Parts: sequence; C-alpha cells; structure tokens
Amino acid sequence: MPVNIPHKLPAVEILKKENIFVMDDLRASSQDIRPLKVALLNLMPLKIITETDFVRLLSNSPLQVEIDLLKMKTHDSKNTPAEHLLTFYKNFEDIREDYYDGMIITGAPVELLEFEEVNYWEELKEIFDWASRHVTSTLYICWAAQAGLHHFYNIPKYPLPKKKFGVFRHTFNYHVPLFRGFDDEFYIPHSRHTEIRRGDILQNPALTLLSESEEAGVYIVMSRGGREIFMTGHSEYAPDTLNNEYRRDLAKGLPIDMPVNYYRDDDPDKGWVVRWRAHAHLLFKNWLNYYVYQATPFNPLEISKLENLDV
Repeated sequence: MPVNIPHKLPAVEILKKENIFVMDDLRASSQDIRPLKVALLNLMPLKIITETDFVRLLSNSPLQVEIDLLKMKTHDSKNTPAEHLLTFYKNFEDIREDYYDGMIITGAPVELLEFEEVNYWEELKEIFDWASRHVTSTLYICWAAQAGLHHFYNIPKYPLPKKKFGVFRHTFNYHVPLFRGFDDEFYIPHSRHTEIRRGDILQNPALTLLSESEEAGVYIVMSRGGREIFMTGHSEYAPDTLNNEYRRDLAKGLPIDMPVNYYRDDDPDKGWVVRWRAHAHLLFKNWLNYYVYQATPFNPLEISKLENLDV
C-alpha cells in the first residue's frame, strides 16, 4: 500500500518521478481501509525537502499511511512559502485532542543553542509530553533526539570539536525487530555539531542503546519498549543532501570538512556513492510494521493507556 498524503503536495510529483508509489487523499478516500495515522512535526527550515524525504521512506511499506504535517505555532518559518504552510500544515492546537499510531519529529538547525534558548522550546516540550500519551511510537531525529532525551531523561548534549559530517559505519547491540533483515554493519549519514554520550545512556536504566558507531558514536536509543526511539543520524537523507550542505557551507566561508565516506574516491567532482538507502527503507518499514501497526490499539483512545510496547 502507498502513503496517503494531501492532494497537490509537491512530494507527490517528485516521488512519482522516482517510481515511488504514493496516493493522494482523493484516491485514498475510495478505499475501505483504515490507514495508519502518522504525524510529521517538521522543524527543518526547508520543509518541502524534508517532508519529501520522509514520505519517500514511509511509502516503502505494504501498509497504507495517512500523514498529518505539523509545524510550530510559536516559530515563523522564513524558508518555506506561506501558502504551502497554510495549505498543508497544521498547528499543535489543531490536533491536540487526536491520537496517532506513529509520529516523527525532525531535527532542527538549533543544536548550538541551549535547549531553553530555542524560541519554541516551551511549545515543543508540550508536544513531547502530549506524544507520550497520544502516540503509540514516536521517532525523534537528530536534534529532536537530543531534545527528547534531555526533556524526558535529563541526558546532556556536548559540543563536538568539529562537525560530525559524512556517512558512517554502524552496528547494532540487540536483535530487536527494528533491525530485522539488517546486515551486521550498515551506513547512516550524520550532520551535527553536538553529541550525546554512551556513558550517560548506559547509566539510565530506562534507556537502551540499540545502535552505535565507532566514529559517529551513539545512533539509536530506545525507551518504553519502543514508544520512544531516538535517532541521532539522518537515514532519511536524499542522495544529494550532504553535497548540498557541503557546498553551501563552502560558499558561506564556514569551516567544513569534506563529508566522510561520501564522494567517490573523496573527489566531489566524481559524485557521491549512496550507501544507506536500503537500510533506511528497511528501518522505516520495520518501525511501521512492528512498533506502529502491530503495537497500536484498534481503538485509538486506548493509546493513552499504553505504558511500554511489547514488541
């Protein structure tokens, strides 16, 4: 089954050209199937690019998924057309009373700020707490993973001497359903200036360190049996994202190293090698299947009664 997204969302035509099966809400309304409801809280400035990246991965599943796009009410986005936000996005107030089978909270370019200095921090904390009661399983990505771990478990973040930037080899520590079908080693892009540390994670009995990298450090942390999954990397990145970030920073004169393990022969003129696509699709397929579809109650109102998932 495809992902069900709003009619005329730019991602529809972009993904159809990539041979990705998507279905707009006009066609989906004719199917007598209860789709999974997934909320995507998009904190990134270039929202159209980010929403397309995640819809691409959510489409690779036999499950029909209905997506609600969310934005922060307390922060004005200057890099996405206002018409797009008005047409396709909701605020938290619009969905406060709703329940979702799954939720994804993206990263944001604010990691060098203290959490309390982020201008939408109070609203975001309210959404975090709401998600813990109203969503079966939530994925926290990159900065959102750091923010969620700080908010729920008081895990600190630390500045890195230089940006962790590139595609890094990872392993997993436990054979949980999230990793079914995975190779023993797999690659994930990272792009961040801060980190969380394994020692802090291992000291907290409520947290399980699922995956890490010798070079990139902590990757996936799980709590509440999978109701909260924190991911420091960017499995959702499109093939050209690291290249665009690298050339953008070079053009601005910012200190930036070439992304690790990304360009063929470490030569930007030779193009990039995508090493993470297969595992990215498998990761999201496993999340949707085992932590959302098979774990969510038939009656959405029962989600608030869940403590931990038994996956």
